[in-house]
Amino acid sequence: MLEQINAMLIDMMGPLGPLFAVGILGVILVCLTLPFMLKKEKNPMDRLKNEVKRGASNDKDDGAALRRKQGTDKLDKYAKFLEPEDQKQLEGMKLVLLQAGYKGKSAVRTFHFMQFALGMLFLMGGTIYALFLAGDDISSTNLILSILLPGCAGYYLPKYWIEKRRQERMQEIESGFPDALDLMLVCVEAGQSLDQAIIRVAEEIRAGYPALADEFALVAHEMKAGKDRIVVLKDMAERAGVPDVASFVTVMIQSASFGTSIAEALRVYAGEMRDKRVMRAEEKANVLPTKLTLGTMMFTVQPLMIILIGPSVYDIYVNLNSGASYHPSKYIP
Repeated sequence: MLEQINAMLIDMMGPLGPLFAVGILGVILVCLTLPFMLKKEKNPMDRLKNEVKRGASNDKDDGAALRRKQGTDKLDKYAKFLEPEDQKQLEGMKLVLLQAGYKGKSAVRTFHFMQFALGMLFLMGGTIYALFLAGDDISSTNLILSILLPGCAGYYLPKYWIEKRRQERMQEIESGFPDALDLMLVCVEAGQSLDQAIIRVAEEIRAGYPALADEFALVAHEMKAGKDRIVVLKDMAERAGVPDVASFVTVMIQSASFGTSIAEALRVYAGEMRDKRVMRAEEKANVLPTKLTLGTMMFTVQPLMIILIGPSVYDIYVNLNSGASYHPSKYIP
């Protein structure tokens, strides 16, 4: 019976028919197994907690219930599957997503869900291409590559996107930080406190640097909530991931510890940040001639050689084909 099935598959899909059938069967089995793997077992303690929460929610208005609603119920039941079990790895992933600008509580679950969904989608696309579009004469190596490479690309695409967003956000914060320090120095010297200066800076720089404005606004809200200033500034440096912000936080902590003037510390550090920005601009300007040289060699030398040597090569080719005598002195001075 197995030989008959094997012969039938070969007749229908070519020599690689059995391999295609095994691949399709594997995908079907994975799709059938996933609901059981993703299903989260109910804990009796969770049921008691839900009853307590339900009883407490009856005593409050609908507005409070809406505020408690997080909108992540669809992924909460898959949290065990979508979130790393290692707490250190989970915190590291949350930090990377924070630095990329994703601050939601379900950011880690959404990220891993996108990795899984895109990986499976691209894998199915590669399988369809290998089965119906590649033809029967495809080799086993090309078959495996055409199936696995799209799956790997889909799996790593969210990671590439997060890293790109993270680098862009860090560059934006680094570019706008000297201007924010100058504005903060003006506010402090005008008589405002550091908390008021941070609020004003967050309002003024939002048009040019929204990521940095969000960080300062979050610092202002945490300070209003009563959180310690040193802890708030350290959290800001960790979320930003920029060495300049970390150095600024160190300066502010030292100024508060030793009782020195915040305005004087801001004046010195703001001057250093302006000098550092000029140095970064000069560094980019110094690299520019090298880039121009490479571009000139790639796009100018070849057309120039064709213009200079092309007519002589064509003349030599015509003379050789016509049987005329070839005199090198005619073309070489």
